[in-house]
Amino acid sequence: MQIDKTTIQDLSIFHHEQEQAICSMLDFTHTNDGRNYLQFVLSHPLDSIAAIHDTQQTIRALSAVADHWPPTITNGTIMMMEKFFDTAINSYPHQPTVLSALFYKIFNSHDFSLTRYSIQHFADFFTGLQQILACIDEDTYSKKLSAWLQRIRQLLDKGMIHEIAQCKAEKLSAREVIIYGRFLRHHFKIATQELIELFAKIDAYLSLAIACKKFNLLFPEFEAADEPFVTAENLFHILLEKPVPYSVDLSHHKNFLFLTGANMAGKSTFIKALGVAVYLAHLGIGVPAKSFKLSFFDGILSNIHVMDNIVKGESYFFNEVQRIKNTIEKISDGKKWLILIDELFKGTNMEDAMKCSKTVIEGLNKSRNALFVLSTHLYEIGGSLQQHDNMIFRYFETSVVKDQLMFSYQLKDGVSSDRLGYLILRREGVIDMLNEIGTK
Repeated sequence: MQIDKTTIQDLSIFHHEQEQAICSMLDFTHTNDGRNYLQFVLSHPLDSIAAIHDTQQTIRALSAVADHWPPTITNGTIMMMEKFFDTAINSYPHQPTVLSALFYKIFNSHDFSLTRYSIQHFADFFTGLQQILACIDEDTYSKKLSAWLQRIRQLLDKGMIHEIAQCKAEKLSAREVIIYGRFLRHHFKIATQELIELFAKIDAYLSLAIACKKFNLLFPEFEAADEPFVTAENLFHILLEKPVPYSVDLSHHKNFLFLTGANMAGKSTFIKALGVAVYLAHLGIGVPAKSFKLSFFDGILSNIHVMDNIVKGESYFFNEVQRIKNTIEKISDGKKWLILIDELFKGTNMEDAMKCSKTVIEGLNKSRNALFVLSTHLYEIGGSLQQHDNMIFRYFETSVVKDQLMFSYQLKDGVSSDRLGYLILRREGVIDMLNEIGTK
């Protein structure tokens, strides 16, 4: 699945403010390496339904053991092992005797202490991996998880790993400390680094399993269809504490959703909710919905938060045009796309925006290999589009009660004609503030 940085930013998969980042919301990792791999997973959608199903099975398997996951391996454990490898220490005796080990302990006390302390962390790490192998039912293995666990078994079966896993570092003799330290540092470094990488992968997917349980995320149903479609029941935005659910039904025959409504009525939230759900589905993760069925999409492209570029001398409107141009180029490949557009042509005057918007919508509407969700405050152009049988017209209802705005956040059939900008100005006291200018 194709997705660019702009779309990832538009959907808030990553965000500099953690409370606005979906990545942060899904992060229940135990280690820094696990967190880094989680970010990798969340930025790389999968390329087939088979890969998605395998990831779903991986998360299911880890979800079954999440509540009794062995706590032996911590971030401190990983950091200490990495420090052991990265720290320069004096060479150990090649074939340590009781006497040479004692001398090393006396004359290299700092290095010896670091070695003994590190061995305990290695022991905890190996023990933790053994516990993980024991707690996951082999019948639940996915191909991905099976390969990881099989490789862990192979690596743990080498050398003196079983001895180290069972040891208590404080009870080791000086000679044993030297022997184990030398083995780990000179013979098991690469293998340990691979084990850390494997644990990071498991840690990342365990995090997703925990998130799916915590937020009651549903695994979507993919169908191998020649034409794009998405059907959702009780879909909501995962970042909202008290979300309002939506129903969505887009297909080859009804592939263009024309969305209107007043500012703050819920248009942007709806568009992002759908985009996020489709994106999470293609990561193999559960989605925030009661029911979610879809085809495999070859790409998602959004036009939500367009920015100007002062350095390049590019205006807001120019970049809007470039984004639309990029959209046209993408959907011309004949593949299945989800196109999300929030408020076309905000960077020009209303008359120009209406003409440009109608032209773009009429052009995009010729495509049947893509699904479009487009919001606009230019409700006037809705009337001229009614002739298109493939277009669905929905609006977010807004009412005014005692000069107060009331948002239901419910989708209704039709096109909105709400003009509430002036009311919002007045409600927020801006009109009164303007009237007071120059009176004091």
